[in-house]
Amino acid sequence: MSHSERIRETVSGIPDPDYFAQRAAAGWVLVGLTWERQSEHPQPPPRLHEVPFGFRIAPDCGHLEEHPDEKRALTAMMEVIVEDRPLSEVAGELNSRGFRTRAGSAWTPVDVFQLLPRLVENGPSIFGSTEWHALKQRSAAESH
Repeated sequence: MSHSERIRETVSGIPDPDYFAQRAAAGWVLVGLTWERQSEHPQPPPRLHEVPFGFRIAPDCGHLEEHPDEKRALTAMMEVIVEDRPLSEVAGELNSRGFRTRAGSAWTPVDVFQLLPRLVENGPSIFGSTEWHALKQRSAAESH
């Protein structure tokens, strides 16, 4: 099986046709050109994505792992939301339990509202967790 060999050359001017002919005679095939110029309109920086709430960057910086405190906050949100209580009460419950936003501030109804998509994404893992089942058993025992 043959393999391809590639080289990249930096040029300071436009090569003459003989240069291309010499390369082709040596078996090289032109596969691309890159052009560059100065621009008066700088490109916007690449858009960075925020780590989803409930996760953090793992120590190896190669993947995400669960953030235990944030996962508990999501579970507490879900607990109050399934009781069909308003978002203001969800925020109040989070604050009374000592949870804080990533910015370190108290929870507001808007903060909770912005995390609703994360709750939808995490719902199956929250409802299937042993922590959720223990919470529901404790809640059922308290109501009897």
